[in-house]
Formats: sequence, structure tokens, C-alpha cells
Amino acid sequence: MPLILIVADGARFDTIDAATRDGALPALARLRAEGALRPVATAFPSVTGIAYAPFLTGRFPGPAGLPGLRWFDRAHSRCSRPPYARSYLGAQMRHLDEDLTPGVPTLFELAPSRFNAMSMLGRGTRGRERIGRDARTLLRVARTHWMGDVNGWNALDRAVARESTRRVIAQRPAFACIAMLGLDKASHAFGHESSCAREALEAIDVSVGELRDALERAGRWSETTLWIVSDHGHSRVSAHDDLVHVVRAAGYSVLSHPWLLARRAMVAVMVGGNAMAHLYVELDRRVRAGWSALRERWEPLASALLERESVDLVILHHGDMRTEVRAHGRGSAMIECANGRFSYHPVDGDPLGVGRELHALDSREAYDVLADGDYPDAIVQIAQLAASARSGDIILSAAPQWDFREKWEPIPHVSTHGSLHREHMMVPLLTNRPLSGHPRRTADVMPSALATLGLPAMAGLDGESFV
Repeated sequence: MPLILIVADGARFDTIDAATRDGALPALARLRAEGALRPVATAFPSVTGIAYAPFLTGRFPGPAGLPGLRWFDRAHSRCSRPPYARSYLGAQMRHLDEDLTPGVPTLFELAPSRFNAMSMLGRGTRGRERIGRDARTLLRVARTHWMGDVNGWNALDRAVARESTRRVIAQRPAFACIAMLGLDKASHAFGHESSCAREALEAIDVSVGELRDALERAGRWSETTLWIVSDHGHSRVSAHDDLVHVVRAAGYSVLSHPWLLARRAMVAVMVGGNAMAHLYVELDRRVRAGWSALRERWEPLASALLERESVDLVILHHGDMRTEVRAHGRGSAMIECANGRFSYHPVDGDPLGVGRELHALDSREAYDVLADGDYPDAIVQIAQLAASARSGDIILSAAPQWDFREKWEPIPHVSTHGSLHREHMMVPLLTNRPLSGHPRRTADVMPSALATLGLPAMAGLDGESFV
């Protein structure tokens, strides 16, 4: 059965839930009435492009080679020349497909035929199978991005949706992924609850309605599965704490984007979202060390960061699948992952607000424990990202109302994402057919898509089929 996946980039579950109840989004409300709307957790970091990996590969992004929107290549395996740093904004976006771990196939590669519109992660598509990689569209995207033109993003969404509908009807792909980016841009610029963001949501609704009408006229709606998902949510920012200045003021020379010419840099600061960051220390090491090997020299920096109002969580990987989580005023705990089971051991507090010690839970149980809290799925998500060889030595998740980057943003951010907080992590899964299973994560989309497309199930995925 053909599957169309629409990515409402930057949509929170509660936003879609309310808007489909109050009549603001009639096409999406109709889908909900016929199918289902469920809250699911995205991945950490909850950032565009990186958080596409779960629903297109069934894998969490860290172990799949995509630790963040920006990262430092300590091993020099993907960035072979100084400054050994990656940013998927701008020209280096083309490396996203290549940086994804070999042997981790995308749905585009597995489907018998495919179409990709505007997904940053698009390995397996080429030529007329995609929109967004041609020179004309790339130029339009670059101009719209760097000018901070929110209305331009909404216009681009409408143009992409019209062309996508035309190609879906003409090409009849087994799998299509259509990403609409205007809501994310409008949220950054004006807030997720703004009238501009509501207009972007309404544009998604109109586009979905037009796509459905076209499929109905072609006599193909009854045989088509349509899912709508998001990669992250949004929350209001009232203050920015630029980490580059913070680390530099602590006495360390810093490597960061966009200025990567720092001589003898001591710390690489890689912010994404902008409510999370990877900090890399001892940059001459080609292999990541555990915190026990770094503690003596770098504990003052970690402790100083934890004291800042902007920092909610400090995450330190100790190796052997053990990760420490600290929160100012709430103490620290150790997360352990062994044989696919997760444990949470408070050390001198309860930074995630779990309320108790947890022992050897499977991923479903670990999700359910935190599903209604402020850090949904945090145990699993912290473990997966901290275990990535490409992740930072110190990982930060921002406090509510804060982010870690102010300068160099084309659109001054009044709303942000990237952290482990609920508003960033809980996103909608809207389907045009009732669900028999219980989706928990965006990673569940990919194995469910395999079942829908009649393709063989895959072992080793982080998601589970809800079909």
C-alpha cells in the first residue's frame, strides 16, 4: 500500500491536538476523525535534520552517526581537514546523507519507488525523485534562510506542496516524504503560538486537503496510507546565554561556528536547536575518553556550567554504557544501558524527577515511566546520544526560557528547541487509518512503514511497528 509521510517540521502534539479540535485545521481534523492522533517522543537532540533519522531509518540519531546539527569530528573520519567540524546549515548539509552510518538504510533506499520533498536526510533519492537538491531550489532556500524571510518560507511550503502533489499523482511512488518547514521558521521568529505560526499550520492543512482531493480524483485515496509527524516541538525563549562567550570567559580558547579559525582551541562548542549543545575537550584526542579520564582537568568547567541559570542538565558519559546526569539543585543520577535494558540510579538526587530507582527496564517500560513527565523518554534518549562516539564530552540541555546561541542567527529566536523538555520532545503522529498498535516514538514510524509497504521487517531497529 503506498505511504505518504508529511513532516510538519516544528509541530508540538498539544498544538495539533487543540487545532484539530477547535476547527482551525479541517483537513487534519477529518484525518483524525477517520484515523488517529497520538503523542510520540522524538529523539534527542530534537533538531531538524537530525531528528528526521528516527522516522526515516528506525534508528536513534546518535548511534547512527548524527549526534547533532553541529559536531566536532574528533576521529577526523568524516571531516578530514581542519577545523574538523561539521554544521548541517549551509553547504555542509549535503554531507548529512554521507555521515549517516553505512549499513543504516533509509526508507528511500528500501522502498521500490520513492519521492522526497525537502527532507534534509534523503539518501537513496536522486533526480526527479526529489525536490530540494536542485540548484534553483537550493538558491531559493539559501536566500530565504539568510534573509530571515518567514513569509518566504511559507510561500516555499505552498510551492513545494503543489509540486509534490503533482509528482505523487504522476509518478505514483510507493513511499513519499514531504517536509514542510514554514511552521518551524515562523515559531523561531514570532513564537509557536503566534498568528504567523498559525498561518503556517493552516498552510499545511490546506496542502494536505489538496493532496487528498487529488488522490480522490485519481481514485487512489482508499489505497493510500497518509501519516503526519513532526521532528520536534518549540518553546518560548526569553534569554540567550551564548555558550561561546561563557566558555571563553572561563579562560578557554574556543572553536565554534561560524568562526572556525581559532588557534590552539581547547574546547569545541557545538550548539544545535539552540537548546542543546555538545562541548568537546582535549581536541587532540582522536578517540573519545570517558569522564573519569577527563574529570580532574575538566570538572571545574562542568561544575561552572551547571551553576548557570541557562543550563538545566549536564550529561557526562563515563563509558561502558554508563552516563551521569546532573541538574542544579536536583542532584545527580547514573543511567546504565546493558543488553537493551535501562537503569536509573540516583546518586545524590533525582535530576529527571523519576521519583524512584529503576532497574533493567526494556525501552517500552523506560518510555512509559517518564511519558507524562517533563522529560519524556529521557532515560533512553540520554543513553543513546551519550553512547555515540561522535558526541561531545559534555552534553547540555537548556533550561526553560533559555537557549545557548544568540549571535549569527538570521532569524532572532524568540522560540527554540533541541532540549529534553516536554515541549520539545512530544510531537504528533496523525494517521488516516485507525491504529491497532501503541506508538511511543518517532522511531516507530520506520518499521511501521516497512509493514505498510509490504517490505520485510528489519532487526536491530530502535523503533517498533504499530501496524
